[in-house]
Amino acid sequence: MKKVMIIGAGPAGLTAAYELLSKSEEMDVTVLEESQEMGGISKTVRYKGNRMDMGGHRFFSKVPEVNAWWNKMLPQQGAPAWDDIYLHRSVEVAKGGPDPEKEDRVMLTRNRVSRIYFDKKFFDYPITLKLDTFKNMGLGTTIVAGFSYLKATLFKRKENSLEDFYINRFGRKLYSMFFENYTENLWGRHPSEIDPSWGAQRAKGLSVMAIIKDMFGKLLPNKKNRHVETSLIESFKYPKLGPGQLWDVTAAEVEKLGGTIRKGCKAVGFTRDAGNRITAVIYERDGERITEEADIVISSMPVKDLVAGMQDVPEEIAQIAAGLPYRDYMTLGVLVPKLNLRNLTKIKTVGNIVPDNWVYVHDRTVKLGRFQIYNNWSPYMVEDLEHTVWVGLEYFVYENDEYWNMTEDQFAKFAIGEMVKMGLIDKREDVLDYHMEKVKKAYPAYFDTYKDMDKLVAWLNTIDNLYCVGRNGQHRYNNIDHSMVTSFETVKNILSGAKDKSNIWSVNTEKEYHEEKKEA
Repeated sequence: MKKVMIIGAGPAGLTAAYELLSKSEEMDVTVLEESQEMGGISKTVRYKGNRMDMGGHRFFSKVPEVNAWWNKMLPQQGAPAWDDIYLHRSVEVAKGGPDPEKEDRVMLTRNRVSRIYFDKKFFDYPITLKLDTFKNMGLGTTIVAGFSYLKATLFKRKENSLEDFYINRFGRKLYSMFFENYTENLWGRHPSEIDPSWGAQRAKGLSVMAIIKDMFGKLLPNKKNRHVETSLIESFKYPKLGPGQLWDVTAAEVEKLGGTIRKGCKAVGFTRDAGNRITAVIYERDGERITEEADIVISSMPVKDLVAGMQDVPEEIAQIAAGLPYRDYMTLGVLVPKLNLRNLTKIKTVGNIVPDNWVYVHDRTVKLGRFQIYNNWSPYMVEDLEHTVWVGLEYFVYENDEYWNMTEDQFAKFAIGEMVKMGLIDKREDVLDYHMEKVKKAYPAYFDTYKDMDKLVAWLNTIDNLYCVGRNGQHRYNNIDHSMVTSFETVKNILSGAKDKSNIWSVNTEKEYHEEKKEA
């Protein structure tokens, strides 16, 4: 038996554990998780019957293996048309019907609606070329934006920064309206200081031209098989009880297969032999420091902390790892009777609230980055679906800054004040309840020593029994599916004996990929 130590019980760590145990009987697998919950940033927080999704997690992938895996853990129920029936049924549950916890585990299909709230008006996200967009912008701004885009297409900028990336695809005017301030709010840095690879990874082929192609593509007879940019998808899967449900189910399956999951265990160090192989993992539990031998280590912990826990690291490598930046995350769940936002769409919702999953805030007078409407992710996220709206106010911060160090009441006073300022509610007294959550190192950032990431990766690859997976494990802003794929590739390498890890590190670095064909 080979002793495998997996650091972190998030999507990447739990996927690796399940894949190893389900495909080999020669692996003794232990997962170390610092917290008491499964899922990492993909966990679901419960508060007085309501549920919170940390950051909003759409389950959509163009990787067939990932879709099959999700369906195995949580079978998909219904097509988009099912939503109307499901919403009606969920109201009955909210009135005291069947306990949702006792019902079958399912993955719902949800409408994808994300918009930008700018100047107290809604703009589609990604920006569309609909009449409403031009009406909201006004004739003058529309003309300026049009000429600005034409200029950007004729005079391409060398892409040295994320600012260059966005201007090349949208023109300076649209960039200044819909990308510049939001990006700076998200990262705490101006886009001119951020590496353009973030845009290549997260926005991929998104541009004004891609939006135009998608509009015309919907008119074609074979529109279901057309190329679709990920940012333009119209529906997605979502666990009935929030994203954490998937990882709770996965953790249970890992334990059924003989794996061990240890909660409250923080990895703090690693020992290496003369051959540069990791021989043991050192972790802390209840104040005790424990050393456990390992033949293989799969790490989804922040690579910054991974390297800091090692001895005899070359000085340059240690400096690169220590300088890797992150953005932290705070959210305030706010329970209100209603929002002052009218549903002018054709999408049906309980209580006729706006149908958005989340809304990007581009109001330069507030700190708020986005707000989620949990009612629209899954009706089971809200205890009283008919009479309350459960909103998540999302803030991008740095650990130990002025916001991070606020008490829950202080943060609530500040955030609810911004809701009033934006016109989302009339007054503070409208709030029925609130709850604060914090997530450290939620977003790996692409500046500072990130420019030397290749050197760090090359050194990590010299440790042949160490595999780095997931968002923080690779310091790459991956979605859930790509974090899982890093673990798929890792398990393939372990079981085949492959030494080259380039397949693991190359996940989600391609500029473009195509949607698999769907059944008619």
